[in-house]
This record gives sequence, C-alpha cells and structure tokens, in this order.
Amino acid sequence: MDEQPTSGGTQNINIGTAKGAFAFGQGSVANNYEGPQQPLSAEQRQLLEAVEKLREELRAFVSTPQTDELTRQLTDTRDEIQNTGQASPGRLTRLRSALQDAATAVGMAASGAAVAQAVTALLGG
Repeated sequence: MDEQPTSGGTQNINIGTAKGAFAFGQGSVANNYEGPQQPLSAEQRQLLEAVEKLREELRAFVSTPQTDELTRQLTDTRDEIQNTGQASPGRLTRLRSALQDAATAVGMAASGAAVAQAVTALLGG
C-alpha cells in the first residue's frame, strides 16, 4: 500500500493487489463471504504438483532470462490454481511457451517433462 499526501489534509491510498472486503472512512463496514473452494481436479492437482517441483528444481540452475520467465510463469500458474481451482487456457499457453523458451534448462530438470505433459493434457494437444 502506498500513501501519498495531497492538499487539504487528505491522503490518496493506492493498493496494488487486494483480495477480500475493504471499508474506508468513519463508520464503514465491510463483509467478505467466500464459499469453499472446489476441490482440484486430478489434472489440476497433477499440474500444481509438477509446477511446484519444477520451481524448486529451477532454483539450482543458473539464472537466464528464459529461466526467470519460466519461474514467473510457474509462480503465476501456481497462484492461479490455488486462487481459482484451475489454470486458465491463456495461463497454460503462456506456461507452455515459457517451457519451450527454456527448453535446455527444462530438459535437465527431472520435473520439466511432467509439467509439459500436464499442460499438454489440459490444453488438449
């Protein structure tokens, strides 16, 4: 959260990312009700596990622009699955592209093939 003073004694507050309910000002009330998250499908659970393993393995590799991007895509995929219960087709496409761009590192990582197979299964080819 970033607070910026303005004229007149008020402040602007910029919030980058937020989840939940928020209330601002005197007497404000916020209620947040979230239903239980759906259990992950077997395919999404398999992808999540493979993503976590590959993220862990990539820590041992020398950082390159391709492995950095792959790590970002793996993290975003993990977060999307954890937040929504599934990785969207767009997310899977970006992950597949990052896997291809970092093919040399992924080929040396034992879990790279598992992530690639899970993405291919979810995208249907």
